[in-house]
Order: sequence, then C-alpha cells, then structure tokens
Amino acid sequence: MRLIPKQVLLFIAALLQLNSFGQINPVSKAESSPEIGVVEHLDDYLPEGIYLTGLDSQRVLLSDLIDKPTVLNFVYYRCPGICSPLMEGLAEVMNRSDLKPNEDYQVLTISFDPTETLELAQRKKSNYLNLVKKKEAIAAGWKFFISDSASIAKATKAVGFQYKKTGNDFLHAASVMVISPDGKITRYLNGIYFLPFEFKMAIIEANKGQSGPTINKILQFCYSYDPQGQTYVLNVTKVAGTVIIFFALVVFLFLILKPKRKEV
Repeated sequence: MRLIPKQVLLFIAALLQLNSFGQINPVSKAESSPEIGVVEHLDDYLPEGIYLTGLDSQRVLLSDLIDKPTVLNFVYYRCPGICSPLMEGLAEVMNRSDLKPNEDYQVLTISFDPTETLELAQRKKSNYLNLVKKKEAIAAGWKFFISDSASIAKATKAVGFQYKKTGNDFLHAASVMVISPDGKITRYLNGIYFLPFEFKMAIIEANKGQSGPTINKILQFCYSYDPQGQTYVLNVTKVAGTVIIFFALVVFLFLILKPKRKEV
C-alpha cells in the first residue's frame, strides 16, 4: 500500500481548517449569541415560573403542562412572514405522522407578543385545524397560548429563541424545540418543513430523555435566514466554496497519487 506523502496530509489539514467559505464550526452557546436566531440549549432544563394562558382562559405553569414529549413552537399570531408556513408545516407533519397527538406527544404554540389575545389564538388554531384530516386528535394535542412579557422573556431565553421587535412586527427565525417529559430540551427542528421520520425520532428520543444533534445542519449550512425578508435563501458563496474546495482536493490527490508511468 502506497503511503500518502506528508505534504499531502498537510495540504488536506489546511483545507479542512479553511473558514473563508463559511465552514460550519461547533460553537458553544456562550461563544455565539446572535441578535436574531436560535442558540441551541440541548440538555438544559426549562426553568420554573413560566406562566401561560390557554384558550380556556386558565393561567397555568408551563412545567405543569409538560407530562409527555412536547414540541414548543414560539410564534406571534399576527405574523405576516414565516409563522404561517411554520405552523402549516407542523399541521402537515402531525397529520402525516403515525404518532398520536395528545397521547404520544403534544404541541404547545406560544405567542411571544404579550399584546396578543386569546381570540386571535383561537382563530389561528381553527385555521390550521382546517388543513388536517385528523381534526379531533390534533385539536386535543395542539394547544395555543398567550403569555405575559416576563414569562415570554424567561421561556425564549431558556430555549435560545432570539428575536427583535421592529415597529409592530418582529424579526425571528423558524424553529421548534422538543422537550422531554421531565422538561429537558432534547432536540431542535429548524425551518418550516418537517420530515415525518425526523419528527417521530425526535419524539421517541425525547420520551427516553435522549438529546440529539440537529439533523438539518446541512440545510442550515446551505441556506441562511434573511430576517428582513423573513425567509430562507440559498447561500451561494458557502455552497460554491465548498464544491470548489472539494474538487480542488480531488484533483490534487489525483495528481500526487497517480501511478508513475514506467519508462520503456
């Protein structure tokens, strides 16, 4: 077996360390705190003292609601941008999943705008239930809430959901958090479309208290969130740069390692 020259190994190492094309590097939550976006707090536990008001007008503690795998969904109901497609994505995956809402898991949608009302929350719930076939089961397992500013700040900080108010609206990303029955953050599902398999695995792992990495990190690498347009756009620089580096490495290794032609 032919050994790879030391120079080749050094070249490969240099390529792997390149950051000029936006290579993903693990960053701890202490090192990165974007103004708008999501900082993952895997394995952290939700704090006590977060109060929500449900459609029945009852004020309850979030910790009292979590008795099964729970998907937390932070939106504001007046949102003209990604909140609607995000909740449509939730409705679709709940409808397609073979897991039973309110038995195997529950979804808690919470407005992070303290000025919103229960009437608006009820209208939104009714709208999304019209998109599904399993209306009764999903209605029982998908609960909508409003809250006060102190509880909202406490909840969003705990899960790393960071947003910014601009006029009457907010700039924010699209993400849901999966919580274990004992209140531990076990998974983040980012974006507005959820694969049924990924959704099911996140629920199953949460039930066991097992945390897992975000599977769609590749999509996050290829796409960047545009807070102004409130949408995800293809990051051409990252993708093109990665492709260029990959093919440069392939060509370099071919030139270095190809067998030398024997002289006649």
